[in-house]
Amino acid sequence: MKILLFGKGGQVGWELQRSLAPLGEVIALDHDSTSLCGNFADLAGLAATIRAVAPDVIVNAAAHTAVDKAESEPELARALNALAPGVLADEAQKLGAWLLHYSTDYVFDGSGDTPRRESDPTGPLSVYGRTKLEGEQAVARCSRHLIFRTSWVFAARGANFAKTMLRLAGERESLSVIADQVGAPTGAELLADVTAHALRTVRSRPADFADLAGVYHLVAGGETSWHGFACHVLEYARSRGQHLKVAPDAVRAITTADYPTPARRPLNSRLDTTRLRQTFGVCLPDWKIAVDRMLDEIL
Repeated sequence: MKILLFGKGGQVGWELQRSLAPLGEVIALDHDSTSLCGNFADLAGLAATIRAVAPDVIVNAAAHTAVDKAESEPELARALNALAPGVLADEAQKLGAWLLHYSTDYVFDGSGDTPRRESDPTGPLSVYGRTKLEGEQAVARCSRHLIFRTSWVFAARGANFAKTMLRLAGERESLSVIADQVGAPTGAELLADVTAHALRTVRSRPADFADLAGVYHLVAGGETSWHGFACHVLEYARSRGQHLKVAPDAVRAITTADYPTPARRPLNSRLDTTRLRQTFGVCLPDWKIAVDRMLDEIL
């Protein structure tokens, strides 16, 4: 099996290089790759790359993920999040290849307090959310597609919320963190491993591709707020001997209204993973397990 991976330098793309390797030959590209085009702003170059490689599977881990910045550069966000995935879909359809793509809880409006199912109405609040939803619709032009919606992605590699909290807790006497946005912090390792498992499943059941294709919610088990996430990170770091200025009771809970940003965030980022778990027979561990493992690594 030949797998063409886009976005190899990102948190998820980095882990995918590991998880996909046992399944076949992985050609991994990033926006600055030279021998082949991995630049999502170059639509013609992307199409030419796919035709030259002729992969059995395309995995797209590239995207415009700067949520606030997308508000001031909507055309670029649309090119990277919607138009480029559309090119991947059209070329994959011609080849009869599978296309695996990642989306986000930001396609929903964040209302209510129950986990959203794949079939629930969407209603993005931001440029990022709207372009990612348009990207989902474009990817669906390929009949053999898997779209994994996820939330609050983190990894030991690169910047993330936990690292920011540790840095600030070492510099300040108190912190204020949003407590009315709820979701599931999800490790890039989990995303990559479930992706590889799902890919192996669909490739082993070619006659069932129409039943297996579609959108799946993929997040870690459990839920928390950003405030709860921060408190867990700091408490765990203290238990590992990390010196922090911020005391456990000095993390102040604030609302989204107290911390305005250019892009509106969904308050409810809960995603129902029943379809994924039942279809692919996977277990999604509690979010704390991967967070603690990541903290052990970076501390």
